[in-house]
Parts: sequence; C-alpha cells; structure tokens
Amino acid sequence: MTDPVPVAVPRKGRPLEAVLERIAAVADGDRLDRLADGVSNTLRYEKAVTKGSVDADAGPYERLAEYSDPATAAEPEFTLLRDDRNGKPRRIVFDAATVDLGDVTVKLVGREEPFRALRTHEFALGFDSADLVLEEVVGIREGGLGDIADINDRIDPVDTDVRVVSGLGDTVYHTLMGREDRRAPNTTFDRGYLADYEGPLCISPRYERLVTAVLGTDALDGVEFVYPDADEEEEAAIARVGLGVYLTVTGSTAREHGLAVGEHLFPSETVLMRNAAETDESVSRVLGAFEREPTDSEIRV
Repeated sequence: MTDPVPVAVPRKGRPLEAVLERIAAVADGDRLDRLADGVSNTLRYEKAVTKGSVDADAGPYERLAEYSDPATAAEPEFTLLRDDRNGKPRRIVFDAATVDLGDVTVKLVGREEPFRALRTHEFALGFDSADLVLEEVVGIREGGLGDIADINDRIDPVDTDVRVVSGLGDTVYHTLMGREDRRAPNTTFDRGYLADYEGPLCISPRYERLVTAVLGTDALDGVEFVYPDADEEEEAAIARVGLGVYLTVTGSTAREHGLAVGEHLFPSETVLMRNAAETDESVSRVLGAFEREPTDSEIRV
C-alpha cells in the first residue's frame, strides 16, 4: 500500500477550517464533512477554553484523550501545546488526519508554520495564509500588489522554491479606511487617495512589510507608519490617526468609530503552496485532486 502524501496545514484557526472545507468539497462521502465539522468545532471550543470564556468539564489531558484516536487512521489526532498568552496555558490543537481524495491518500500534518516547513523542504505541499508569504519573501517594488495571482512574480527564485498554486477563497481584506469627517465629497479612500497623501498611516506593527509590498514604495512616499498604543483597538487607533490599513471583515465596527471603509487592498486568504523543487509524481496527483475551474484567485504553475 502506498504511503499517504504528507501535506502541511495550520494547527488551528480560520486557515485550517478553510483547508478542511476545501477537502470536504473535493472529496466524496460524508466522512470528510464530519471530519471538517468535528475538527472545527473541537478547536473553537478549545479556543474558548484558552480565552477563559468557557469552563472545561475536564482537564486538558482528559480532553485530549477523548478527542484523539491514534489507533484509527481515519480519525483526527490532536496535540497539546503551550499558548503564547499570559501564563502560557496549554492549548489543544490539530495534529494529523488521513484523508482519501480518490486516486491519492493525503495525510494532513499540523504545523505552527506550514509555509516555513515548505521552505525547508520538510513538505512538498502545504496550506498557509497568503499574508505570511508577503511578510517573508515577496519583493518590495515601486508599484503595489493587488491580487493573489501576482504573488509568484514577486518571489525571488534564489530566495525560496515555494510557489503559490491557488487561493481557497476564505477572503478577508486588508482595507484602507479613514475618518469620515476628513473625507472630501465624492472621494474614496483608495490607492489614488494615498498617492497624494502625506502624513501618518496607522497599521499593525507585524504588517509593516506586508503593507509596503501591497502599496508599493511610490505610494508610501511622504507617509509615516504609526501603530496602535498598547491595548488600543486598531480601528480606534485609525480613528485617532485619521487614516490606516486594517484587516476587516464587514466594516460595521469601523463605522462605529466614525471610519469610512475604502478600497480592499489585498485579500488575506489561505493558499495552497508547493515546493517547486519537489517533483515526485505523488505531488502532481494531490494537486490534481484539488483542481477546479480557474477563478480570479487561482494561479497555474
């Protein structure tokens, strides 16, 4: 029997849920639907426990034993990690699951940093947030970046063999927004507005390189990055500064702060990646299992 093809996936959060939903969509049978729902519900519960909004009925080791069935390959496995929050609480996260995709069997393997695991050739295939690719390897140029399909052109082949194959469509946008009372009539907070703007731009510190890649150095001429104060909500900080970039879902809370939601600058979504140096036939079979009709967010490599 052929060994399952290992694929790196996130251990928790929206990207892992997107991967599980994608797998359930391309494979037949109710088992993968149950797998996706079961893992997602378990991790949402564990997140609530870690945050203290839910009191668990049993300790982490008892819950871990309840969730995992290592003796059954078809069932998911979980593991226990130390969380980065104050006190370093133990958190249960996804570890592994074996799934049948028709002509190929895949073993999903949880990793804290799937993108970096591909960079070091631990895996040939993996899923991770597109944000991490922008934060680490996408080149900074004068012009901006606006689409998942443009990422590979910005990756220096000397720097990494990893390439983006397609986006999964679980899109949340990095969005430009500003104070409604500072916006002139019939204008929008967009790239054109930013090109003529000089002054502070409020962003999360971790997104400095990402925002620079997305907007381009020309648009940032005369712009100074500033950051929220400790324990300050990002949208409140943008309202204080007047203009900023925020990872927004609906914009409803932005309006509560008197902000007008402007241009969606770049989609933050989960992407399927491959290490192009790994050319085993099994990699092609897995990619074939994920084939779909091309969309605006898909890249063919």
